[in-house]
Amino acid sequence: MLDLLITGARVRTFAPDAPFAEAIGVVSDRIAYVGDAAQAPAAQRVIEADGRLVTPGIVDSHNHLLLGFDEDAVSLEGAHDLVEVRRRIADFAARRPELAWVCAENAVYSIVENRRPNLRDLDGLTDRPVFVTTYDQHSVWLNRVALDVLGISRGGDIAWGRPERDAETGEPTGWVTDFYTSAMTAAGLAELQRDIPMYSPERRYRKILASMRMATSVGITTVVEPQVPLAELPLFERALAAGELSSRVIAALFHPVGADGAFRRTLRDTIDRFPADPRLSVGPVKLYADDVIEPHTALMLEDYANRAGRRGRPSYPGRELVDIITELDRLGLQTHTHATGDAGIRLALDAIENAARANGTRDRRHGVVHVECLHPDDLPRFRQLGVTAAMQPRHCSPDLVAGTWMDNVGEERWDRAWRFRSLLDDGATVAFSSDWQVGEMDPLVGMYSAATRAGLDGSDAWTASERVGIDRALEAYTVHGARAWHREREIGRLAPGMLADIVMWSGDLLAHEHDPSRLLGEHAEVTLVGGRVEHSRGAVTDAVGAVLDDPAGSAPAADPHAHEAAHAR
Repeated sequence: MLDLLITGARVRTFAPDAPFAEAIGVVSDRIAYVGDAAQAPAAQRVIEADGRLVTPGIVDSHNHLLLGFDEDAVSLEGAHDLVEVRRRIADFAARRPELAWVCAENAVYSIVENRRPNLRDLDGLTDRPVFVTTYDQHSVWLNRVALDVLGISRGGDIAWGRPERDAETGEPTGWVTDFYTSAMTAAGLAELQRDIPMYSPERRYRKILASMRMATSVGITTVVEPQVPLAELPLFERALAAGELSSRVIAALFHPVGADGAFRRTLRDTIDRFPADPRLSVGPVKLYADDVIEPHTALMLEDYANRAGRRGRPSYPGRELVDIITELDRLGLQTHTHATGDAGIRLALDAIENAARANGTRDRRHGVVHVECLHPDDLPRFRQLGVTAAMQPRHCSPDLVAGTWMDNVGEERWDRAWRFRSLLDDGATVAFSSDWQVGEMDPLVGMYSAATRAGLDGSDAWTASERVGIDRALEAYTVHGARAWHREREIGRLAPGMLADIVMWSGDLLAHEHDPSRLLGEHAEVTLVGGRVEHSRGAVTDAVGAVLDDPAGSAPAADPHAHEAAHAR
């Protein structure tokens, strides 16, 4: 007898021999039946799906659980001009006089037209230090008080970024670059935890829990946290011990710029000693080939369209990345390398190609993350080298990239932008993801963006030749997501013997192929992880009694569309 049967559904199995079914049954943590409703075995509990779509659980291959929204910081999402930014910060500072620092998140680069924001733009808001992160987590914006407190105004440096200084006066501008790559080093994180309350271990832990609940509520059953410093790995172990990992987590360990061979051996030892658990595993290694396109710091093959003579820079000196990835590959480690500019992507691919040649390795499935501006000559290399393109459909939305990314790259190179369809057509593994909290976590937003390449209001669609239909986007979130992490024998498809990581959606998503905007009105109705109902809206499970095994799973789902995304990493 089955433990649970979902029947009357449109089950998208992604199995080559039987791509659709009517019913799916679970015994313990595995799928035991997929087929016709009339032939399904008896079950202790039955859920009538009433034609809803049932799919494999979503694999979110790049989701920063550690960056979830902070309840003690002000969100600048949707604030597109300086007047609104100042209003929100001033209001928050007035409401929270007990906070030593006024922290804000998710500022866009285009707050001030034709220049970056600076310390003068924050004058008069509060007499406390102000710390603002950009939406992509690659830059920080400080006021005069913060510069004084941190010692930057006196010529000092910080371990978690590179303070920008005026070329003529040498005075700090209030802008800090290279934040995210530096902030996750041992020295950078220690300094942040000492000085900036938002980075205390307890507040970071609360972010993990909130992000985790949201992930399960939107149908994500496996999350890849792409950048975990060794010092923060215990936060995930704490969440596991507390039973808070409602979805599976794969933690990618961060490799800082400047780390040596001893550090890489420490990574290998950490992975080898880590106890095996179906909900938490470690293994991939996160690196950076370059930075980001918006502040002109991603590595480009040719000059930025609006910055003559400027092509960005690699994250490592010269071609040092090639040697590092080759060594990590020799140690048996899979890499997950951030690369956005066309030269940065080429550098990452060169490193992976050299690793395979030097070490004789096969099927390591190294990944390149973001792949925003891809030179045509490098497109077939993803398939040829067996490299995963871990990409975020929402990032290509014109409401996010117009005025910054599009202008910086220039129209003559727009045909290189987020080439989902071309990579898939060529046979590459393209693993879709959210890049939460840089973008909305909800995979339905990603599917919509992949299908339309338009803003959430449907306007300003561009580069239409790279659109990917809903079914193909689902495949990138499931089949390709599983393949990216060597998990294709356990997750990503619905077949007997596979882990019962299953999502029932509120309707038939595939019925919206001709009107993808209707996806934004759908939601994950039920999420099962290992056969256990970890999330339910209640509409279909109430009828079969107490389906939920964990009271935490019955909490109201977070509104996945409540957060306006901001493009980038």
